[in-house]
Amino acid sequence: MTTKKVLATLLSLLVVFAMVTGCAPAAAPAAEAPAAAAAKPYIPVISKGFQHQFWQAVKLGAEQASKDLNVDITFEGPESEAMVDKQVEMFQTALDKKPAAICLAAVDSKAFQPLLEKAKAAGVPVIGFDSGVDSDIPASTASTDNIAATNLAADKMVELIGGEGEVAIIAHDQTSRTGIDRVKGFTDQIVAKYPKVKIVDTQYGGGDQLKSTDLAKAIIQAHPNLKGFFGANEGSIIGVLNAVKELGMEGKIVVIGYDSGQQQMDAIRAGTESGAITQNPVGIGYKCVEAALKASKGETLPKIIDTGFYWYDKSNIDEAKIQAVLYK
Repeated sequence: MTTKKVLATLLSLLVVFAMVTGCAPAAAPAAEAPAAAAAKPYIPVISKGFQHQFWQAVKLGAEQASKDLNVDITFEGPESEAMVDKQVEMFQTALDKKPAAICLAAVDSKAFQPLLEKAKAAGVPVIGFDSGVDSDIPASTASTDNIAATNLAADKMVELIGGEGEVAIIAHDQTSRTGIDRVKGFTDQIVAKYPKVKIVDTQYGGGDQLKSTDLAKAIIQAHPNLKGFFGANEGSIIGVLNAVKELGMEGKIVVIGYDSGQQQMDAIRAGTESGAITQNPVGIGYKCVEAALKASKGETLPKIIDTGFYWYDKSNIDEAKIQAVLYK
């Protein structure tokens, strides 16, 4: 029998067997696909900028929270705290990625209302941090009580200038919640409690050291009897310190700041700055990510998560509790 005939015969027998038994060779069971690893929640953190060490400290806190809580984050912000449109664009891009939640420190407290409405419609919770927004949409805001903090700064200023005299303010902006509240807290406290103290000028330098230096120099030159100067954020107070130094007024004007940073801490240790209010930037970063994760799970949150503040000066700058909230 030829090979072809043998193969044909075997094939015929197989067909007949299948017809008689009604069976077919059983297919091998499919291997079970491994369960897909659950994706980590994604939470973009959009800050007001990167130009100050304050934001780097907030970033450290957010990154620590991402590790502890097993979430993915990105941390971004515009090149300067004046770039409202850039930050709005960042928020829209983040929203398009369908995150679990978004953390936002708004440059402009009013500019985000349309995007907040979009986030709400998409079911994406928003958590404010540092600077809140003029809206009830954010589930919570992790921030310093800036009114209370600058009330204290005003009390310290009046004490240090002897209860009377002229003072001035350099702040970062009139649009962010921090810019508005810090000027308001300091000003309202002076007006309400200290009739012998006069705020002769308030200027806004955008948090830029060079611009704040020029503004502070102009104020000092226009008011030769100035006794005190308050700088409402890191860039503002560095501008004040630069102006005081350049005009040879160190020790002649009481300087009070906000936040920290190496230059400000050096000035406090040297006595050219009387003291400052410090926030807890690492805590702010951590708490905003923690709150965002909770909000994404539908948990109820307080509208404000108070991250605290401290007054520090030469007498307590090296205490452990102060060192824990300062940054270089």
